[in-house]
Amino acid sequence: MPFRCLIIDDDLFIHTLLVDKLEYHFPEIQVGGTALTGEDGIRLIEEIQPDLIFLDVEMTDMTGFEMLRRVPEIHFQIIFITSYSHYAIKAIRFNALDYILKPIDLGELKAAISRLKKKSQHPQRSGHYQQVHQNLKATSSEEETLILHPHHKELRLSLSSIIQIQGERNYSYIHLGNQRKKLVSKTLGDLEDILAGKGFFRCHKSHLVNGKHILSHPHKTAILLSNHQEIPISRRKKDAYQAWYNGGCP
Repeated sequence: MPFRCLIIDDDLFIHTLLVDKLEYHFPEIQVGGTALTGEDGIRLIEEIQPDLIFLDVEMTDMTGFEMLRRVPEIHFQIIFITSYSHYAIKAIRFNALDYILKPIDLGELKAAISRLKKKSQHPQRSGHYQQVHQNLKATSSEEETLILHPHHKELRLSLSSIIQIQGERNYSYIHLGNQRKKLVSKTLGDLEDILAGKGFFRCHKSHLVNGKHILSHPHKTAILLSNHQEIPISRRKKDAYQAWYNGGCP
């Protein structure tokens, strides 16, 4: 099944490189147009109605995320193109999106397109980009939804519903209300990185807590959460926790 794609990037060399690689290695992906700015990209999306866009994260007139906020509905798949940027990759990972790094490596491109084809076979994920769209338009982290893919399924969890996350080697248990919990194949360090700046704090090597669910810290070595679990604060995290909590749990 052919894919009609757009390339939206402010670097003409990236256009040439991608077009050449796609024509030679992926004849089923047809380039319907290219744009050097986000403004032109928005117009092309409306005109071409693509199945896929390769989208630069940092363009001269706007970021790729800003561009997507201005698209009324996202009915296409996205592969971001980015130089290494911690902020950009964190946002991409939070929304379970795909990306390739500049300079574009053929192996990475093949892997990204392989994942894209697998996703296209699962219509139950059709609401993924609508959720991404809502996340991009959210005015606070409480309105955002974390998107994960445990065991080849899609899991969406509103940040406000996550009470705490408990790490166990290469897996993590996400604790929710009513004694529910979800097991995901991500380390606690991965989730700490993805959730940085969204109101979570790693108070112990095995625990990441949501500031919105802290009831009290009855003594300096533990936190009482809304599910009435008591979570330890490690000695080396005590001062950092107090500073974070007193600062309003950013």
